[in-house]
Amino acid sequence: MSGPVPQPGPSRVVDEATGHVGPIDASLTPRYAGPATFALLPRLGEVTSADVAVLGVPFDTGVSYRPGARFGPSHVRESSRLLRPYNPATGLAPFAVQQVADAGDLAVNPFDIAEAITAIERGADALGGSGTRLLTIGGDHTIALPLLRSVARRHGPVALVHFDAHLDTWDTYFGAPYTHGTPFRRAAEEGLLDPEAGLHVGIRGPVYGSGDLDTDLHLGFATVTCPDIEAEGMRGVFERIRARVGDRPVYVSVDIDVLDPAHAPGTGTPEAGGMTSRELLAALRVFGGLNLVGADIVEVAPAYDHAQLTGIAAAHVGYELLCAMGERAVSAP
Repeated sequence: MSGPVPQPGPSRVVDEATGHVGPIDASLTPRYAGPATFALLPRLGEVTSADVAVLGVPFDTGVSYRPGARFGPSHVRESSRLLRPYNPATGLAPFAVQQVADAGDLAVNPFDIAEAITAIERGADALGGSGTRLLTIGGDHTIALPLLRSVARRHGPVALVHFDAHLDTWDTYFGAPYTHGTPFRRAAEEGLLDPEAGLHVGIRGPVYGSGDLDTDLHLGFATVTCPDIEAEGMRGVFERIRARVGDRPVYVSVDIDVLDPAHAPGTGTPEAGGMTSRELLAALRVFGGLNLVGADIVEVAPAYDHAQLTGIAAAHVGYELLCAMGERAVSAP
């Protein structure tokens, strides 16, 4: 008996109306089989073009405490296998209304922070130059600076909504100006951010001194702390985000340590008293009505994770951000 040998391959969901190629059809191929792209979506080379690219940046040389976020992109992808193509909370099928593809990982220098930042910026420019929006998975928070440089080059100074336990507007650490605690100080100094539209959400825990808060305010940031969330409720958070951002181009940066360690233990600088995963996902749905031009998820460190708690939370964060981008695409004229 001779002839061609059948080649196994995933059967993908293709939207009949748009032709967008979606995830692997889980009724034909088990979710746990095959390579783990984000949400089992096609790779970038498997589609003719992409409205949104999911990009991994496995870099954690800028961390100040526990390392390991360089393994974040692969962990989040593996944790995203169970994501399904329809979101009942928003009434949207994000992979049907826009073409989303996994762009793989950028290979950046793990020994030279400045060189890595340059490589990330160039990689983001190359992917986003044709209008493709990026959802980037880190990696530590250092990567936000080159991503913001790339976004601001296309859209001008952006509104930044930053979900984090920490301000990340410190000046230097051990004399180093580029670390995971400094990206938004540098971004503000470089004019990448709209000084009337910066917002931190989920801030908590001790800082070095009251001057840290004064400097942050001077850089143009308003802050919603976790005690604020407790006092005002999530509706208050929604209103403050909308009021701060308006219809400006907005970039969302999510440090997974914005979640309480009960929900996200796998991170480098955990702080008690954080948001729940339900609260964070609800807050991200606000951006469906805003002009979301890019986003990142950072600081997932799988060595400290248990039962994929952090990875699953981060995967759902990515999913809600993709839904927000899709909602804007549907409403655009």
